[in-house]
Amino acid sequence: MIDISKRAIDLENKYGAHNYHPLPVVLSKGEGIYVWDVEGKKYFDYLSAYSAVNQGHCHPKIISCLSDQAKKLTLTSRAFYNDTLGEYEKFITEYFKYDKVLPMNTGVEGGETANKIARKWGYEVKGIEENKAKIIFVNGNFWGRTLAAISTSDDPLSYKGFGPYMPGYETIPYNDLDALEKSFKDKNVCAFMVEPIQGEAGVVVPEEGYLSGIRTLCDKYNVLFIADEVQTGIGRTGKMLATDYEDARPDILILGKALSGGVLPVSAVLADDEIMMCIRPGEHGSTFGGNPLACVVAKSALEVVKDENLVGNALLRGNQFRDRLKNLSNESELVKKVRGKGLLNAIVIDDDEDSSTAWNICMKMKDNGLIAKPTHGNIIRFAPPLVISESEVDESCEIIEQSIKEFSKSN
Repeated sequence: MIDISKRAIDLENKYGAHNYHPLPVVLSKGEGIYVWDVEGKKYFDYLSAYSAVNQGHCHPKIISCLSDQAKKLTLTSRAFYNDTLGEYEKFITEYFKYDKVLPMNTGVEGGETANKIARKWGYEVKGIEENKAKIIFVNGNFWGRTLAAISTSDDPLSYKGFGPYMPGYETIPYNDLDALEKSFKDKNVCAFMVEPIQGEAGVVVPEEGYLSGIRTLCDKYNVLFIADEVQTGIGRTGKMLATDYEDARPDILILGKALSGGVLPVSAVLADDEIMMCIRPGEHGSTFGGNPLACVVAKSALEVVKDENLVGNALLRGNQFRDRLKNLSNESELVKKVRGKGLLNAIVIDDDEDSSTAWNICMKMKDNGLIAKPTHGNIIRFAPPLVISESEVDESCEIIEQSIKEFSKSN
C-alpha cells in the first residue's frame, strides 16, 4: 500500500475506536458520482455514503447555499427564533404534504423522535395506560445504534453486550400482514415502524401490497404507521418516497441522509397536527436541530431533487442497472439473486453470511475503479448518486461484471 494511504489508515486504527471495518481506500475528493483517493485514483461511488449523497458529491448549488449561510449565521439554538427555520418548515411540509415538521440532525435521532411522538400520542389520543405503550418492529430492521434502536434489533452484532434493553418493543416477521394484524390486537400498540425497503438487511423488497396493507391495518386498529425513509426516501427508489409505490401514506415520516445532500447531518420527522401537537415545549428538542445552516442546505438539497428530476432518473437508471445485473446472474454462478428498486439495489453472492466472497469481490471492484460495500457478509449493496447517466451506468456495470469474472477465474 502506498505510504500516504497507509499513514491515514494507521492513524485511524491507532487513535480511533474500532467500530467500523472500512474498505481499504482513503478518499480525499468527491464530485458528482465520483470520488478520488489520496493518490489521485478515480472511482465510481456505489454507496453514496449509505444514500446520503443522492444529489452527487459536492453539488454546486448545495455547497453555494452552505457557504453563503455559513458566513452569516450557523447556530442560534431553539432558545430564539431565526430567519431561516420558518421558511424551511413551510417548504418541507408543503413538499411532503404534512402539517408539521420536527427538525433533528441524524437519522437515528429521527427514529427516536418518531418513537417519542408515537408514545405520547398513544397516551393522549388513543388512551393507552401510562407506561404500557408498545411499538412494533420487524425482523431485520436497522435504524441506528442507539440503545432504543438496538433494543428493536434481532441482529446479535447490534445488540449483544449492550443490555439491558429498552422495554415497549415487539418484533415480528417482515412482509407478513397476518403477523402484523395479530400484533395489533394488543390495545397497547401505538405504532408500527418499518423501512419500506430494508436497506442494511440487504435491500429486501416486500411483496406488492405489503405497504398498502400496513396502511389498512393501521387504520383498522388505530395504530400509527411510522415509515423509516431515512435511506429509501428522497428519490432513492425511483419515487420521492418508497411508500409512494402504493396507497400507503405514513402517519409519521422520518427523513435523513440525502435531506442535506450529504453536506451535514440533517433529519426531519413529519406528521399532521393531531399527532405532532402532542409534543409541547420542553418535551423534545436538540441544540442543533433546525439550525440556520441545516435549514438552507436541506431546502437546497430538496430543490435539486425536483429541479434535476432525480426521481425519474433513479427509476430509469435503476431499471437499466438491474437488467444488466440480471444478465450477469444468468452467466455467473456467484450471483444468486438481484433485487432492488430505483437506484437502491443489491446482489446476493451466496448463502453463507460468514463467507469472505462478497468482501473479496468488493476489493476486486475497488482495484477496477468502483467502490461498494458488503452487508451481512454475503450481500453487496449498490447505490450510486441519483445524478448518474445512462453511459455511466453501462461503464460501471462493465466494472462489476469484469470484477466478478476476474474473481471467479482466480478461485
